[in-house]
Amino acid sequence: MSTSTTASVSTHILDTSLGRPAAGVGVALAARAGRDADWRELGGSATDADGRCKDLPALPEGTTHVRLHFAVEPYFATVQPQQADAQQDAPATRDSGPGVFFPEVAITFAVVPGEHYHVPLLLNPFGYSVYRGS
Repeated sequence: MSTSTTASVSTHILDTSLGRPAAGVGVALAARAGRDADWRELGGSATDADGRCKDLPALPEGTTHVRLHFAVEPYFATVQPQQADAQQDAPATRDSGPGVFFPEVAITFAVVPGEHYHVPLLLNPFGYSVYRGS
């Protein structure tokens, strides 16, 4: 929950290759107070069955920048057979070699006190997109 002196952050992940929420993805939250300040790791959580992280740590007063780090490689290791069925004509590894092309996703954004920032991640094995939601 945001206050007049802090911002708040929430996120969710949709696996666009399967057309459903991405459950069990680790999400870490970091913040800093100023463009040149050091990052402070605040903790993290994992997405629930609806792909949502409902228990991210609160941001400290004075936060100006936030970083969400999504550990997507372990998630893709668990859903790979389902993706193969969903993408029958797509090669499993393409030219990127074995495994996941983007093993992690880090999103950094600026915040102001009193605002809530919902940052959804749209994810597939070979790409991702983010935006400021509501």
